[in-house]
Parts: sequence; C-alpha cells; structure tokens
Amino acid sequence: MRQLLHLLSVLFPVFCYAQSSQTIQTVGLQQPVEIIRDRWGVNHIYAKNEHDLFFAQGYSAAQDRLFQLEIWRRQATGTVAELLGPQEVKRDIGTRLFRFKPNATPAEINKELLHYHPHGPQIVGAFVAGINAYITSILKTPEKLPFEFRVLDTKPGLWTPEVVISRHQGLMYNVREELNYGRLVKLIGADKLRELQWFHPKTKATEPDLTLHVNGDELFQPILELYEAFRLPLKFGGQAVKADEDEASVNRSFDADKQYIGSNNWVISGAKSASGYPMLANDPHRSQSTPSLRYWVHLNAPNWNVVGAGEPTLPGVSIGHNDYGAWGLTIFETDNEDLYVYETNPANPNQYRYKGNGAAYHWETMKIRTETIPVKGWKPVTATLKYTRHGPVVFEDAQHHKAYAIRTGGLEIGSAPYLASLRMNQARNWAEFRQACLYSRVPGENMIWSDRTGTIGWQAVGLSPIRKNFTGLVPVPGDGRFEWSGFLPIDKLPSKLNPPEGYVATANNNLTAISYPYRNAVGWTWASPSRAHRIEEVLNDGTRKTLVDFMALQSDYLSIPARTLVPLLQNLASPKDRTEQALSYLRRWDYKLINTSVAASIYVAWEGQLKQAVYQEMVPKTAQPYFKSLPTKRVYDALLIPTPARDSLLLVCLDQAVAELTTRLGSDMDEWLYGQRKNKHITLTHPLSNLVDKAMRKKINLGPVARGGYAETVNATTNDLNQTAGASFRILVDTEDWDKTLGINTPGQSGDPESSHYGDLFPIWAENSYFPVFFTKDKIKTVAEGTTVLTPLK
Repeated sequence: MRQLLHLLSVLFPVFCYAQSSQTIQTVGLQQPVEIIRDRWGVNHIYAKNEHDLFFAQGYSAAQDRLFQLEIWRRQATGTVAELLGPQEVKRDIGTRLFRFKPNATPAEINKELLHYHPHGPQIVGAFVAGINAYITSILKTPEKLPFEFRVLDTKPGLWTPEVVISRHQGLMYNVREELNYGRLVKLIGADKLRELQWFHPKTKATEPDLTLHVNGDELFQPILELYEAFRLPLKFGGQAVKADEDEASVNRSFDADKQYIGSNNWVISGAKSASGYPMLANDPHRSQSTPSLRYWVHLNAPNWNVVGAGEPTLPGVSIGHNDYGAWGLTIFETDNEDLYVYETNPANPNQYRYKGNGAAYHWETMKIRTETIPVKGWKPVTATLKYTRHGPVVFEDAQHHKAYAIRTGGLEIGSAPYLASLRMNQARNWAEFRQACLYSRVPGENMIWSDRTGTIGWQAVGLSPIRKNFTGLVPVPGDGRFEWSGFLPIDKLPSKLNPPEGYVATANNNLTAISYPYRNAVGWTWASPSRAHRIEEVLNDGTRKTLVDFMALQSDYLSIPARTLVPLLQNLASPKDRTEQALSYLRRWDYKLINTSVAASIYVAWEGQLKQAVYQEMVPKTAQPYFKSLPTKRVYDALLIPTPARDSLLLVCLDQAVAELTTRLGSDMDEWLYGQRKNKHITLTHPLSNLVDKAMRKKINLGPVARGGYAETVNATTNDLNQTAGASFRILVDTEDWDKTLGINTPGQSGDPESSHYGDLFPIWAENSYFPVFFTKDKIKTVAEGTTVLTPLK
C-alpha cells in the first residue's frame, strides 16, 4: 500500500517550484540539443542528429558523474598509482597486462568499434567528445570541480575511445574458481569436490571432468595476484594493508562478487497481464555504492528513441525500451577464462614448451612489452609484461620452471561489456533484437524481450569457448593439448520464443536442459534457484498481473529456504525457555523477511548457524580456504533426511542463534526486529569518507535505513547485516503504454553531493518504491525540473 501511495503522489505531482532554463555553448556540436531534466534527475536528450545525441549523452554523464568517470579512466589506462601511490602499482600492472590491444592502430580500434554498431566509431567518438567538452569547460573554473578532486589534489583527464572499450570491468571471474578447484582436487580429490559443489546440469555421462593434468602441489602460490589486483574495488586511504589482511580482503570481495552479482528479470505475455499486453521487469544486482553504478537517460534523435539505464561510462542504454519493445538482462554462466600452466626453458624463462598442428614439441618465445608506470610520491616503475599464445602471463615460478597465463574471452574483439546494447537500442522486433544479441559477447547474459505485438522471448548470449576435450574447471597445461576450438555461435545458446507457459523468468539459475548439446561451452555452477522459483510461483498463481503486482514481486521478501527448513522444527521442543520462545515465533511466521519481523531475525541467524555447522561437517579443514561456502542445495541434502542427529543439530543451532541475537540485540526478544541498525540495514559510505571531516562525511554518506530480505529472496539484499549489493536499479514496463514505465536508481542520478540529485532517490528506493519514467515529450514536460540547450560554439 505504501508503494502504491507513493506512486500516486509521483504520477500526479503538485508543482510548487519554478523550472529552470539555461543555454550552454560548446565546441563539438553540429546543431542545438535540448536536454530536459525531470524531477528525479533523469536527462531526456533531444537531438537533431546521431552525433549530437551521443555527444550530449557524454556531456551530461560527465556533468553528473565526473569523479566516477575519472576513476574509470584511470583504471582503464592503468594510471591509478599516479593518483593514489605505490599500493596501486600492482593494479596498474594488471590493468596494462590485460589491456585490449595496447598501441592499437586507428584501423584496429575502428574494427573493434564497428562490432558494437555499424556507426560504432562515430557514436563512441561523439560520446568521448562530449565528455571531453565538459571536462575542458569545467577546468576553466577548477574551483567548481566536485569535492573528490580537491581532496585528492587532482584534475580530470581527457578520454579516448580506448577508455570506453576497456575490459577492466568485464564480468568473468571463472579463473579464480578454476585455480581453487585445482587446489581442491589436489587436497581432497575430484569425487569429494563433486560432492561439495553443485555442478549442473549433468547426467552420469556428462559428469564434469576434474582430472588434474598439472602439478597440484605448485598451485598453492599467489598465481592470480596481478589479475586480482586490477579487478578489486579501489580503496582510498593512502595506506597499504598487510599481506594477510589483503588476502582476506581479496577472498571476501571475489566470493561476494560471485555470489551476489546476479539479477532478476521476467517477461509475461498478454495472456497473463491485466492490460492484455506483454510486460517486463528487471533488477540487476551489483554492489550498492555512492554514486550508483547505473545511470538513467532518454535518447531521442532521428532513428533513436530509447530510455533506460546503462553505465555512465558507456554510450547507449543496456536495459530499457524504445518505441517498439523492452529488454532486460541477467547474468548467464558462460566460462570465458582458462588458466594455462607452461613448462619454461631452464636456459631461457621467456620460452615455453608447446606442440601444435601435429608438430614436435618446441620452445616458443613469449612476446614481451615494457611500460613505465607513474607513481605518486615515488619514482616511476618499469613493468615487464609477458604473453604466451594464450594470453597474459600472470605468474612465473622460477624454482619449478613454470609460467601461468590466462586465456580470457575479454581480450577477444567485441568483448567490451554492454556496448552491443547499441544495436539492441534500435531493434524494432524480436528478429532484429535477436540479431543484435549475436554481437553481445561479454558478459554472458539472459536477454529478455517483450513488445507491443505480443511477442516475448529469451536469448542467452555470451562468448562461449568450445572445449572438445576438457571442461575448463581446473588449470590445464599450455603445451597444446587443451585448446579452444573456436566459439559457439550465440544463436546456438539456449533461447525461447513465446513459450506456452506465457512467461520467461531468469535469476542466474540454470535454465540449460540436461540434453543441451554444447555442454562444455556453458558454465557448471549457477545461483541458487530460490529467487527464480519464487518468481515462477507468483507468475503462475492464476491472476493477471499489473505494474503494482510487479512492484510487489520485485520487493518480495518470502524466503523459500525458510519455507523449506522451518517446518523441520514443527515437532521439536527445547528444554531451554529462550529457545522455546524463539520456536514459538518461527511456528507462527509467514516466512517473509520483512524489516519489522522478529521471526525473520531468528530465522536468518538460525540459517546462518545451520549452514556453518553443515559446512564444518562436510568440508575438510584443509579445503576450507579454497571452498568458502556450500551451495544451498548441499545444505538441503544434509538436512532434509530426518535423523535424531539432524533434529539435535536443528535445536543446537537455534540455541546458538538465540545467543548470537541476545549479544547483538539485547535480551528482549520482542525487540529483535529484523530491520534495524545492529541487524539488517543499509549504510552507503562514500569511498573518500575517511579522508574528509565529520561535516562532509555526514553530507556524502547515506543511511542507515532498515532493510528486509537476504541473498535468496527476490528482493536480494545479501547475507551481510549491512546490505552491500542488490538491486540499485529497477525497471518495470507495460508495453501497452510506454508512459506507464516505472524505475528507480539509488542513491541518485548525480555523483556530486552538491546536487539535489545526489541522494534524493535513496528514500524512495529504501521504501521499495519507484518514480515514473515518462516517454512522450508532453508527459515529460509535466515533470520537468529544468531545460538546458546545448548550442554549437560559433
């Protein structure tokens, strides 16, 4: 009801403020561009030609997210150490090692950009020109730069197209699992690893091959140090951390990324909607941060009319709708990375043993490049970068004459994340959308589509290496025996068109059939299916859905694991009064993790104790550093078979949960509300928070606010007490009327705390609510906050 009341208030606003208007002259435009900013900070850009449209998108993004863009530029170019000092040298080395085509010729860059769109070079060029035009302008009045530049005593640098196509943010991550699986096979054996991990889909005939063809004893070295260094989030503090603390931080970050970088999306046919038209919902899950990862924009020019969100560093819209259809995405597991191990020449460590095309083994020479890395407060560092035929060398073991390199799909042409969305932005029907999907290589995604003609569809996309004689789950020798045999055509990945059930729902769960013929081209591990099962359950409840129903489903807090596990307590009793009191809460609970629920607090603490107990029982101590948590499926396997020992464990874990909550929340169980500061909440902390005074911290940090849910509810809020990831951006579309579209983006459209749009969406998001995303100009004008006209500088 609260969501509905808020929605009514924003759909029918009462205006009591004046709208602003301004004209700005800038170099680089061909004709005037009108930008209407609505009251939620979304820019609706109206241009007379394609160049000016994307110029204005770049200009507007720089205006709103300048520091975010500068950090992206430095990460993309491997110049973070120049800003933050020697603790970032390894990051810069890793970035430069994995840079796409260093020193590429203009022709090579042009070929890359043409992959994303027939006008790719012109579009990206215009976008970069717009960013640079704003940077050039604001540098004339540097006192107006956002506060981060003053704190770090720096200024923004100019962009090039190479910055846009950087791979440093590509979602891969399989190689870390691959190394750990190799270590685990050595420690506990392949059979035990299969028992612990839920590899699927599989049959007896397709049981994943985990044979280790390399020396397992040599895998326990910092092999991925450089790779991990450039993939981890930046920390602003000026102090390096101890090696053991750094390793723990790396583990936490990558484990969290793999578990929580997910998403939900679904489409329903007109037969399931109240309007009679297809509907779409999408909420990608990424790290919660200020500023937000996502950025809403509306792009309107001849042959372009699209609204939605992407990342402020990229042209176009990755999730949204145009005049014809709507689309969304979630992560689909394709395995784009492999770790290769080489025997190197004792007389020359820059040579490795290789045999190819039926030839005899020979010593092949690595390609070597040197780069100079500027370092704040230090002299420049010279980095020697080495490459095998498979990819960048990340580690050399001189003692054992070994080298390790990563082959990654991210270095293939056309693998800059999300840029293929440019083709999707102009799709007019399912056939054109599916054709556009063929260019979407990284990350692997579940693309869904719905349009006003009644069509709904799903197409999995991604760069999928074909491995004819190995699974890609453990490191392999780089001597020529284990090679990729090209890439699976994207239209061979799973897809559906107008399925008879009337919907498609994806939540990073497995949707690949056991009989899928290209088994080694897709992933083996997937998210727990709890979110997907709940979405399907609601979509199949027999009622025709409205946008209000979709709002409720995106914010749904029902826990399927709770509904599975709590009934196991039904016939149990505890001799401890406090535990019995907790049992009474759980027995009358509806399994919803709402922020005002006491039972939710008890359940989440109990589930955590259960998972830890089962983990300690099943996972050998030696394996635990490399296998951090059990899939929910394996926890079910251990708990759903009734035994006296099982029942005893259920009560012991409840005892421990009660003790944990008593320590944290106090002795009064009635006060154990789930959503509170010491329990489930969210606080957004600006990355420079520790470098500013108390007054500025109060201005730039947001929260705490109460939250509900956890990692396995549709409204996924992670298993941390302070929500660290989840849906910062959401979109809901009824194709009957594009002006009905609803959206959110927390904490706001702007990254500048001086802007009114820095945190204005945070309270709306915290209530699981939305703002209207109008599409027709007349509607947009009714919620306009101000208009800017960009004109060419004569």
